Amino acid sequence: MLKGINPLLNAEILAALRAMGHGDDLIIADTNFPSDTVARHTTLGALLRIDNTTAAQVVEAVLSVMPLDTFVDDSAARMEIVGSPDEIPPVQQEVQPIIDAAEGRPWPMISVERFAFYERAKQAYCVIQTGERRFYGCFALRKGVIPPDES
Repeated sequence: MLKGINPLLNAEILAALRAMGHGDDLIIADTNFPSDTVARHTTLGALLRIDNTTAAQVVEAVLSVMPLDTFVDDSAARMEIVGSPDEIPPVQQEVQPIIDAAEGRPWPMISVERFAFYERAKQAYCVIQTGERRFYGCFALRKGVIPPDES
């Protein structure tokens, strides 16, 4: 256990987050997402897991140590519902305020069509599969930068 680090962030997750660079995508996926298949296409090439958690819990843990990319509008994305692209299900409603809090301002997630989301996920640095059982608990987060200390 490390002081100040969310206990959901195991050694493998922390290593991946540390290795990611500015502009790299991280996918946080629900239990129904084809995580293992997609993860084999990612930069890391292996699936990471945080079982027995909701997507919101994992997003909160990740954003406690990883900044979002503020140079682009698509640094926080959600998989849109097939046939209802404007509908935002409860699992996604839970995650939005976590993203807003991490950024210190409203930062709306963009929606990404299901198959386009799969393609974005294959280009990601890595995939973290959660224990989220609600449908459409899938998110893409793009890593930002940590500015230098003020002198």
